[in-house]
Amino acid sequence: MPPNFGYSYKEVKENQVRVSFRDVRVSFKDSVEVCRAVKGMKLDDARNLLRDVVNGRRSIPFKRYKKHVGHRNDLQGWPAGRYPKKIASKILELLDHGEAMAEDKGLDIESLYIVHLAAQQGPKLRRYFPRAYGRATPKIEQLVHFELVLEERTHE
Repeated sequence: MPPNFGYSYKEVKENQVRVSFRDVRVSFKDSVEVCRAVKGMKLDDARNLLRDVVNGRRSIPFKRYKKHVGHRNDLQGWPAGRYPKKIASKILELLDHGEAMAEDKGLDIESLYIVHLAAQQGPKLRRYFPRAYGRATPKIEQLVHFELVLEERTHE
């Protein structure tokens, strides 16, 4: 029985695999930037980039959510960047799941490309801190949904 949530990438062909993570506790804005940096890459190249981010060797360019983001030397042509290690490790885990699904489907692991990688806003966890004089401060945490589509390309 298929899941009851929708996908933003509707049609999956015979040479494609679709995987998703739901309700992940990471930053949504940083997730958008990591997905943008990794989308379109070969699976091995994306894995190497994300491992370097986790180890602090390479940074992810921040193009949309870049206010007060420090500049990095390792970015080609883009000054602002960060090292979102938690998100990089979650997307590495997602890539492992996608590779396992592709292997089960009988696709060639060496020729897999990331066709679609998206981060969408999930539900919000709403909590409150009690403060002095009967007040309360809200603490709202945004959960994130990830969606990945891998495609086998034989001509490249």
